[in-house]
Amino acid sequence: MPQPLNSKERTLFTQVVKNYENKQYKKGLKAAEQILRKAPNHGDTQAMKALIMNSQGHSDDAFALAKTALTNDMKSHVCWHVYGLLWRSAKNFEEAIKAYKFALRLEPESQQIQRDLALLQMQMRDYQGYIQSRKAMLQARPALRANWTALAIAHHLAGELTEAERTMTTYEETLRSPPPKTDIEHAEAVLYKNTIIAEMGETERALEHLDAATKNNFDKQSVMEMRAAYLLKLERKEEAEKAYRALLDRNAELRLYYEGLQSALGLDPSDSTALKQLYGPYADKNPRGDAARRIPLEFYEGDDFREAADQYLLRMLHKGVPSTFANVKALYKDSRKRAVLQELVESYAALTPQTNGSSDKQVNGSSSLFETSTLYFLAQHYNYYLSRDLPKAMSCIDKAIEVSPKSVDFHMTKARIWKHYGNIHKATETMEHARSLDIRDRYINTKAAKYHLRNDDNETALETMKKFTRNEAVGGPLGDLHDMQCMWFITEDGESYMRQKKIGLALKRFTAIYNIFEVWQEDQFDFHSFSLRKGQIRAYVDMIRWEDHLRDHPYYSRAAINAVKSYILLHDNPYLAHGSHPNGVNGNGKLDPNEAKKAAKRVRKEKEKQDQLDAEKKDAKKTAGASTADGEVKKVDTDPQGEKLVQTIDPLKDAMKFLDPLLEFSPKNLEAQRVGFEVFIRRKKYLLAVRCLLAALSNSSSDPTAHYQLIRLQHALSTLTDPLPPKVSEVITSEFSSRYPSSKTDLEKLNNDFLKEHKDSAQHQLAGLQARQFLDSGTREANERDVLRIIAEESTEMTDAVQAVEIVRKWGGDASKLVAKAAERWPEADIFQVKEKKKT
Repeated sequence: MPQPLNSKERTLFTQVVKNYENKQYKKGLKAAEQILRKAPNHGDTQAMKALIMNSQGHSDDAFALAKTALTNDMKSHVCWHVYGLLWRSAKNFEEAIKAYKFALRLEPESQQIQRDLALLQMQMRDYQGYIQSRKAMLQARPALRANWTALAIAHHLAGELTEAERTMTTYEETLRSPPPKTDIEHAEAVLYKNTIIAEMGETERALEHLDAATKNNFDKQSVMEMRAAYLLKLERKEEAEKAYRALLDRNAELRLYYEGLQSALGLDPSDSTALKQLYGPYADKNPRGDAARRIPLEFYEGDDFREAADQYLLRMLHKGVPSTFANVKALYKDSRKRAVLQELVESYAALTPQTNGSSDKQVNGSSSLFETSTLYFLAQHYNYYLSRDLPKAMSCIDKAIEVSPKSVDFHMTKARIWKHYGNIHKATETMEHARSLDIRDRYINTKAAKYHLRNDDNETALETMKKFTRNEAVGGPLGDLHDMQCMWFITEDGESYMRQKKIGLALKRFTAIYNIFEVWQEDQFDFHSFSLRKGQIRAYVDMIRWEDHLRDHPYYSRAAINAVKSYILLHDNPYLAHGSHPNGVNGNGKLDPNEAKKAAKRVRKEKEKQDQLDAEKKDAKKTAGASTADGEVKKVDTDPQGEKLVQTIDPLKDAMKFLDPLLEFSPKNLEAQRVGFEVFIRRKKYLLAVRCLLAALSNSSSDPTAHYQLIRLQHALSTLTDPLPPKVSEVITSEFSSRYPSSKTDLEKLNNDFLKEHKDSAQHQLAGLQARQFLDSGTREANERDVLRIIAEESTEMTDAVQAVEIVRKWGGDASKLVAKAAERWPEADIFQVKEKKKT
């Protein structure tokens, strides 16, 4: 039986609830304890006290107290509701839903519990459960527009489009009088209903509904865009043409409108005459516009392209538009157009400044501006990977800097040229000089910080970023960058530490990126109710669909792949958990036995000393106050160096936290499949390794890394000491083993054929040599000679040479000859000299 409260305690209990809602945790805790002195077994009060304790950061104690509350009053909906809230804060949504449902059985009329359950079902994408919850909420309060809209959204996202439309129509029929024209929520609901009809494939009806119901809609642009798209889809070309021309009259810079108009007119991309007649008038009508001049360059050919490109480039260069090269570099995929653009701009550079000033009748501009713009374009042109000639690029940018020595853009481009030379140190110095020319510009400040990180100068990078951060934030400038979710900096910082073999700090940064995506996933929770209150239905549906693909974001993929690589590195080289380069490491990355004992003893002493310092710091923080005035806990990073992350017992198991979402949401990411294979083959999960390898081969059948992994996998399967489970063996045999040879002799033949087939590709040659070394370690000397030959070849890139040096070092060989040869081929690059110093 629940313990009853008298009137005074009931009033106090109401005050406890208000204090919790207002985040007055200390007052709420004091009031709850006052009640419990009189009624120590009152379940509801114990539950509310647990909820407050959880908000103060005492989650373990809160769960224990909540369970005690349930023991004292199993039939209290408050206790079960609080228990669900605790599970929700712990992100165990399945348990939270169970608790909410039990609370609803005890109190079916509770709108708060029903609402919390519905929001959690939406968060979990339990659409059928969400439909049932929204139906119950609609029956309880049918006059509320948001309940109707929410039910329609539930049906829509569940794929029940007919029910979604019927729900919206039913609500419209319940209205006694038409909504006023100023009712923005109704206007949005009408457009949402129209999108549902369109998604059903009933384009004709969607158009009729749009014309009938949106005459006074405030979102004119959306209505016009939807109408134009419907007309085009219905093959009503003349009306579609008028619709797209009306849109272009509103915004003549949107490419989508031009594409729609081109489709409505039925123009062939090869019909240059018709295209000129389409884009010419818009270019004349919008003298300051760019789209009508830039888009035709993509389908013009021959003399038409030369003429249009000449006019476009002269116009942009005379104006001194810095983004001219960025605007046209997409055309470089066509080698003929690339050659024409190069020829045109070189012809401008060959002219005297006086001639430049009169060469374009349409454009007025300074001759020096035209000269520097031309040199700037050529520098970017020769620096671009499809037309790279770094000496020419450096020559052009130096000439431009002579004319305009204070130009930030010119110095930034010079820094990029040094980067492509491989001289990161000079690139960083040049970018820092560019930053000093305009210390108030945030963009150049971030670029300078990025180059410092590429130069593995993390402290200077942070000092640079410090100029634009809230340094009073918890954790200083780095803490503010984390609070602001500055992912580019955190990712680059992690990659820098990874290059330095500081795995703890690297994992710390990559885990921070993982946590940012967790926050994004969690943040949608607030919008499940907010968007309905504000009537932003279409934006909300778009957000839900975007969240469903959150983990295929490039930043997550990049951080996750690097995190997995870090864990693999930690698994292969356990000494990295205690530092980057301990004494006694040989060429294979292994510790000598005697040195291992000394290193372990040294690390143990350092760890004890560090633990003592950490304990003292922790006590100091506690005395200084670890919570706000209301008892809300401040977030304190207890592991700023990532030591707990590297002291893991099973690195490969921890890597799965990053790898699982990566493989699920980015199956086409080749690098993701590669690192997945490396994890699974080390964990002896051969079936999963086969799946990753087959996925990689399906994306790129001639991928060099996949070839090397295939050799390793087949060799591993053919030399198993313990047989695989029958079903696993059957699947592997049918899907993989039967397709490829398995004996060592056959694998060597397969690898030799691979080397012959790809004799002109450095990456494929290196993969083949790795496979040959793996199959026969006695071939190391021959393999090293072949690697040296590959570095000497003209087609070998600098990145291939870096990889070659790392491969030989992994074999335990002497890479000094390779480094010398690479330094001879790339004399401006400092990367090989730096690596050689680290080795010595």
